[in-house]
Amino acid sequence: MDVLDDEVESILYIAREVSVYKIPHLKANEGHRANDWGDLAQPLWKGRLRIIEKSSSAALMFEDAQTGELFARAPYDPLKPCVEAVLDSSRYFVIKVEDTGKKAYIGMGFAERTDSFDFNVALQDYTKRLKAALRPPSPSEETLSPHVPVGPKKDYSLKEGQTFSISIPGKSGKLSAPGASLLGSSIQSTGSGGAVPLLPPPPSSGRRK
Repeated sequence: MDVLDDEVESILYIAREVSVYKIPHLKANEGHRANDWGDLAQPLWKGRLRIIEKSSSAALMFEDAQTGELFARAPYDPLKPCVEAVLDSSRYFVIKVEDTGKKAYIGMGFAERTDSFDFNVALQDYTKRLKAALRPPSPSEETLSPHVPVGPKKDYSLKEGQTFSISIPGKSGKLSAPGASLLGSSIQSTGSGGAVPLLPPPPSSGRRK
């Protein structure tokens, strides 16, 4: 028995009906457009779409809605996605399918935009989970924040009765902690020891003289 048959199978998404189209070759430097696929009311095939997850892989399965017979399979790799949105609609996509080593591109369309939205969400959720599993955080990243310095905390507060000295040109003395202004936000000292007020900012508007 194939080992894959024994793996747990999870259904990430299911659409009861999708349409498949034969698409023309992509022109250079241009994206796909559903309008170039001919009569969209006459698809090549209609059936069910399921996104199946097994172990660490997932695939898009195009199946007959009644019998479950497989029509096409597209392995989904978030690093090399097999799904590409068209430029002119949110309901149509280009899918790269594979069969015994052969690859082909088909068009796929949803009848409702809600189905298309749910399809995108299912792929995005799977991509996030897979990337998180491939790059798990280390124990240090989980416990320590990069914005917090490593090492014992230091107490820089002044104890009762302690003072500190500030050297100002032309002046000498000690300032006690309570009420002391360290930055001198309202005055600017000069070399001679005098103090001049800070210049006000220029006016926002006014007439030239």
